[in-house]
Amino acid sequence: MAFDTLYTRFGFGGKSVSMRLIQLLMLTAALSFAASSQTPPEKDPAKANSRPADQQKKAEPFDGADAATMAKQCVTLDTDAGAIVAEMYPEHASESVRSFLNIAELGYLNTTTFSRVVPGFVIQGGDLWTREGGVTFEIGSRGRRVLPDEPNKVLHTRGILSMARGEEANTATTNFFILVGDAPHLDGSFAAFGKVTKGMDVVDAINGAKLEGEKPEKPVRIKMATVAACVAGS
Repeated sequence: MAFDTLYTRFGFGGKSVSMRLIQLLMLTAALSFAASSQTPPEKDPAKANSRPADQQKKAEPFDGADAATMAKQCVTLDTDAGAIVAEMYPEHASESVRSFLNIAELGYLNTTTFSRVVPGFVIQGGDLWTREGGVTFEIGSRGRRVLPDEPNKVLHTRGILSMARGEEANTATTNFFILVGDAPHLDGSFAAFGKVTKGMDVVDAINGAKLEGEKPEKPVRIKMATVAACVAGS
């Protein structure tokens, strides 16, 4: 009777225990079904800055260009110290040339500086983080894109443009250097990809700047880089 009295307090009266259990289970199931039918399906909210998983790099002007097409292009670096004109050697370093033409054509070299100078050896430019006003996400991403090593048979002599890189393989990005003297110890190790055809006096002037270590006190800036068909005799 004490057991019945306990359940009576919850409104089950004098019915048998088994019937009460069945009714309780049916009531619980009914309430659960009603609650689930009134709750709309949910999913995790999408991130506000989500990007497509298969997002591809932005197409650039000389993507897909063959060596013959790229060899016809010359790059002019209009600097604070004067103009430097360089021809390209895509038959020896196709991806280095393609990258250089692309960043010049897209304007990424504009307002960058020759941030490293070694007297009698090189001037080095192409660091996109030296741009005036900082860099956008797009330019920063481009500046971190690495290139394959392309050592070749072009000798590292005065006027040669070659890709700067770290000690590890395949670490070249957008940094390049121009030699002011011969450097045979670089032959076969670095990707020589072009040569100055006009403006070596400007290169020499930049190489003669006052320095703090290898950093110019007043770095010479590339005001604008342009790509155009090479002119005979330039």
